[in-house]
Amino acid sequence: MKSLMLGSFLAVFLSSSVYSVAIARTDENHRLYNLRGEWKFQLGDNPHWAEPNLNDDRWDEIYVPSTWEDEGYPGYDGFAWYRKHFDASSRWMSKDLILDVGMIDDADEVYVNGELVGSMGSFPPNFVTAYNVRRSYPIPQGLLKPDGDNVIAVRVYDDHGVGGITDGPVGIYEREYLVHPDISLPSMWKFRTGDNMEWKGVAYDDSDWKNVSVPAYWETQGFKDYDGYAWYRVKFNVPADFQDEDLILLVGKVDDFDETYLNGERVGRTGPMPKYEMDRPDGDEYDQMRAYMIPAGLLQPGKDNVLAVRVYDCWLGGGIYDGPIGITTRHHYQRDRHWYRRVENWFDRIIEDIFN
Repeated sequence: MKSLMLGSFLAVFLSSSVYSVAIARTDENHRLYNLRGEWKFQLGDNPHWAEPNLNDDRWDEIYVPSTWEDEGYPGYDGFAWYRKHFDASSRWMSKDLILDVGMIDDADEVYVNGELVGSMGSFPPNFVTAYNVRRSYPIPQGLLKPDGDNVIAVRVYDDHGVGGITDGPVGIYEREYLVHPDISLPSMWKFRTGDNMEWKGVAYDDSDWKNVSVPAYWETQGFKDYDGYAWYRVKFNVPADFQDEDLILLVGKVDDFDETYLNGERVGRTGPMPKYEMDRPDGDEYDQMRAYMIPAGLLQPGKDNVLAVRVYDCWLGGGIYDGPIGITTRHHYQRDRHWYRRVENWFDRIIEDIFN
């Protein structure tokens, strides 16, 4: 009887993807475009192969996802590139999009229309594998061309064993959060590497800082292989009709640790801010969603407010890399989290009934 229940449960679970412990996990129900199938493929390495206008008609074809050994390249270790052309619907332009490239063995860089949107692992001479990490990279708004040809280019390095885009879902998804902001913050922030506590100040002049997209790893925006301290700053306005609400600041997921300041005052932190360089994090702070209560009277509705986020990254990807990014009322936060807990408890009860 338990075996029958287990089989029925797994069928429902795998087909509907009802349960998820991740704040921003995508599933088949929210997929906008399926990228599984034939891609263009070329052995070797050339930075020009990321360019959207490159003529790849004479490239080989390879099925994605699969190891390139199974597709006719046995024993190959080294660099190779994948390319995929697709049409983007104009209906996607206002959505928060994720490019899921599945599992890649060993290291990768992923480009959309010639722009780097994500990377995992490290290429030689400082090779680091990320073969067991699922690649899900945000697509910045405005990067896709509506109702026209768009190109994904994936640079892959395999050190040994099997290689390539090997497994997992491959597609473009609409990002879904379990907590939804009532007020979205701007997507372009000011960014600077280093550490200076004066950078939390409301009056600090950050006009010479670099503009970066949030959320996105800083490695994808000109700071490749950087580990250490960095700061984000953004100015935003809150409508006056929120002045009597209890509000919560959502800063998404930060790799690895953060201290978050609103109008010069610290409103929250997650993880230690080390005095000395760390090799890698000991915990899972990088995967925790940041949600911080805003003290009464600190936010100024109808006026400019300044949010400053101090970040320390130990290794691999760094920065504010995932959402949600915004402000929500405490009532809506409780409502969304209550729904999440109900789903989680429902799942736990079924598991207990099956195995106990």
